[in-house]
Amino acid sequence: MTTERTKACIIDRVGMERTLARLAAEIVERNRGAGNIALIGIRTRGAPLAHRLAKLISSLEGGKNIPVGILDITLYRDDYLISRKTPKVRATEIPFDIQDRAVVLVDDVLYTGRTVRAAIDAVLDYGRPDRIQLAVLVDRGGREMPVAGDFVGKKLVTSPGEEVRVHLEEVDGRDEVIIVELSSESA
Repeated sequence: MTTERTKACIIDRVGMERTLARLAAEIVERNRGAGNIALIGIRTRGAPLAHRLAKLISSLEGGKNIPVGILDITLYRDDYLISRKTPKVRATEIPFDIQDRAVVLVDDVLYTGRTVRAAIDAVLDYGRPDRIQLAVLVDRGGREMPVAGDFVGKKLVTSPGEEVRVHLEEVDGRDEVIIVELSSESA
């Protein structure tokens, strides 16, 4: 049996608002405005983060409409092939052309890089963007793939047996990022 205990709260509600505001400003600055930007959130928590960032970018850019899509990467993940589990596939919603756009993939936690690799493969099935950038709320290290965030809210160093959990109002009823310590108990 595995038990868990909250080790630390890394970002609270107010910290989340500040972090997302900073990320939105960095995305606009690095792309020299929002004229060609489209955000695509990786299910599950990347989707509401992408919507929040789009609203913040829109307010920075005088109300400009920022296209937002939602990407399900389930069938692109290599771990389902290895485990032979039946994946739960949900809809991808990209209601705009990504051709020649600056696509910003949005996710909650960057860890091994496998999710991002799968997301890039999935996005390329929809067209050829001008560039693909990555915005993540938390980078916890531990890469297995050569992937780095272009826009990172918070960098953490975690130990084996720790998980970073992002809770969002839209999904979990609260905004916070916590580190959870997992331990195995023998019966």
